[in-house]
Amino acid sequence: MSYSIMLDAGHGGRDPGAVYNGRREKDDTLSLTLAIGELLQERGIDVLYTRTTDIYESPYQKALEANAAGADFFLSIHRNSYPTDNTVSGVESLVYNKSGLKYTMAQNINEGLEALGFINLGVKERPGLVVLRRTQMPAVLVEVGFINSDTDNRLFDDNFDDIALAIAEGILDTLEENGEISSDSSLPHYTVQTGAFRSERYARRLLNELTEMNFPAVLTEGDGLFRVMVGEYDTLDEAVNMERRLKRAGYQTVIVTI
Repeated sequence: MSYSIMLDAGHGGRDPGAVYNGRREKDDTLSLTLAIGELLQERGIDVLYTRTTDIYESPYQKALEANAAGADFFLSIHRNSYPTDNTVSGVESLVYNKSGLKYTMAQNINEGLEALGFINLGVKERPGLVVLRRTQMPAVLVEVGFINSDTDNRLFDDNFDDIALAIAEGILDTLEENGEISSDSSLPHYTVQTGAFRSERYARRLLNELTEMNFPAVLTEGDGLFRVMVGEYDTLDEAVNMERRLKRAGYQTVIVTI
């Protein structure tokens, strides 16, 4: 049976969460939660959601849903706020207490977001929060930057896909390290295929041509074909950028998951 995670997009419906210059927390949390869920589903995680549209449910309702579904883990996505605009910035994760799987996962998620440029404000205990107190499984609430910090909003917008990836990797790495899932659940990597030939000679001709143009091309063999691949990328966006470069240079391409 696959590992299940209930993802919660903070706020929603009549509750916009924190608001700054027309930007609403509930919108940021929903878009990010759906992106994280998609990545986790690709790796075989059974993803459940408290909401996938702009609806309101109380924190207590969300906890009850997670309990009723028998989820193995609960992750809530939020944006932080401070009384004075552009005063505080950074990411922090909240847990019921600093122990067990939830604490390790919170640390890993924070470190992944720190690598993208966010200030790491650490992991803090918040035993009074309903979604941390009432859930019957390990739970973490992640505050992905301050919504009333222009610095954090730029990081959020400019690195959206990488933020989703960092959080998903933080989850998967923690589960792997603790033996909850196998290493087969690691996130995919991408490469750009520029040719597949039955003749090794033709494949090497293309390989040499690409190498002379400073493309990171390699030759692989399998299923009776010699394939010329360019690069290996952690994110689809990086692979798409390379594909565009190759197409501008006149090559036919296809992005392949590896």
